[in-house]
Amino acid sequence: MNDGHGALSLLARGLAGVDVDVQPLARARAVLTGRRLLLPDNDEAVRLHRAMVAHAVAHLRYSTPARPARTLKPIGIAVVSALEDARVERLLCRDFPGLHGWFVAALPPAPDPLDLRFAALIARMDRVLLRAGAQDDNHWVNKARRLFDETVSRAGLEDYDAFRAVASILANDLGQMRVRFEPQDYAVPAPWRDDNSYLWDFGEAETPPDDAIALQQTGVRPPPPSDAPNEGNEAPPEGIADMELGRYTYPEWDRTQERLRPDWCTVIEKLPAWQGLGAAGTSAAAGHERIVPLALPRARHLDRTHRLRRQWEGDDIDLNAAIEVLVDRRLRLRPDARLFMRPGKGPRPSSVLVLLDLSESANDAGHGDGAVSLLDLEKQAALLLAASNARGIDRLAIHGFSSNTRAEVYYYRLLEFGQPLAAPSRAMIGAVRGRYSTRMGAALRHAASHLQAEPAGPRAILLVTDGAPSDIDVHDPKYLIEDARQAVAEARDAGVRSACIAVDGAADAYVRRIFGWRNYCIADDARSLPARLARMSTRLAAAH
Repeated sequence: MNDGHGALSLLARGLAGVDVDVQPLARARAVLTGRRLLLPDNDEAVRLHRAMVAHAVAHLRYSTPARPARTLKPIGIAVVSALEDARVERLLCRDFPGLHGWFVAALPPAPDPLDLRFAALIARMDRVLLRAGAQDDNHWVNKARRLFDETVSRAGLEDYDAFRAVASILANDLGQMRVRFEPQDYAVPAPWRDDNSYLWDFGEAETPPDDAIALQQTGVRPPPPSDAPNEGNEAPPEGIADMELGRYTYPEWDRTQERLRPDWCTVIEKLPAWQGLGAAGTSAAAGHERIVPLALPRARHLDRTHRLRRQWEGDDIDLNAAIEVLVDRRLRLRPDARLFMRPGKGPRPSSVLVLLDLSESANDAGHGDGAVSLLDLEKQAALLLAASNARGIDRLAIHGFSSNTRAEVYYYRLLEFGQPLAAPSRAMIGAVRGRYSTRMGAALRHAASHLQAEPAGPRAILLVTDGAPSDIDVHDPKYLIEDARQAVAEARDAGVRSACIAVDGAADAYVRRIFGWRNYCIADDARSLPARLARMSTRLAAAH
């Protein structure tokens, strides 16, 4: 052991009150096992080594080692460990106030505010728990600080179980936010903290403790495989990946600043290719080959100028009417004086885009045995509408959307305008599933852009949703409601009417705010959705 590590051993003994053996380790992460501390072999990182020693001493003084980890999922272990690190450091700084500056000096640069991955959120939580004046605009990070401080005031820093309960709440929130956690790729963000192996017993008695700990240089080790699903880790869909068709940027309305943020949201237009396309007798691969969008010929433009006959006045004589006048005179009948023709417009085609909310909440089943999910009812209603050639609708499209922050608003074109409802389209609509959240404004803007390419005539978006707009990077409940309202106003100015069917008994306030008084209906019973969809779409198609 060199002189540097000898000095660190003396420092550890002075802080802990017991002998601590500090040894070099050719790794990047400190490891604490029993009273032996293995530090990265880097003589230049003197200040970081001091913080590492102080943190290890905090565990030796205040943490219970080798708690059973089998009952926790990997994401839970990581969150509990992070809060335990903060708790014991707070206790150590209470007893030795001068050590606080060691930890603050070792803080890495603040993560990118747009980085919502697990490690970035933990790093931001570490920062606000360590520095009283640190600010963060993330709801989860601020909730962690609030719950931590409330627990300190209510139960004190010594109550491990109280902080364990806080960790359970925060880990559950991360699961609801669908923050991915990959144990094999995760490293504790704070560079002075050890790998947390001191805290946990993973039940691998056949592995020598020191060897097992030395293997944990990249982060928390996952517990043995469990049959329970990993909260916060959604398994990727099997089979062929979604086909990306293009990316588009749209503004978003900031209600606090009362202005549009330009190029704020990215809409990723995709063609779904999930397993299960064989629902209509077509395999996933075969369906994928058949539904690749083609440059279909444009439907005949019906909004053309007509010659209106038998008019009271006009620019030309209607020859047919004139002949009938001569015939009537010979028969001594009163002739019809409408002898003229003038230009006029014929009937205009109607275009209705049914926009389905494909968020995770749509997967929830209704009440009762054998109840189907709202998403299944949405799909059934859309298929019935497309198959019925609904009265008054000349051109119908069925699209869907979900979102995973403003950077990933997924938009699926399930049935195009003018495309027949063939087997591949039926299979694709039947196989689509709900994921992520509901950033409604960006989806409405993209849907309106599709309708701009339609023939002039009644053009409308009919949104089917089960709840208010929301996303995991927005925590002001009114923010996305106001953005959706602005998107509806923009579409209206462009000649596109927007309406909504909400399968939510509490939807009245927000859908009225977004769509206006006469442009929505609420389906308290999801089973009424097909009939309501048919009636509302017909009414939109007939509007002028």
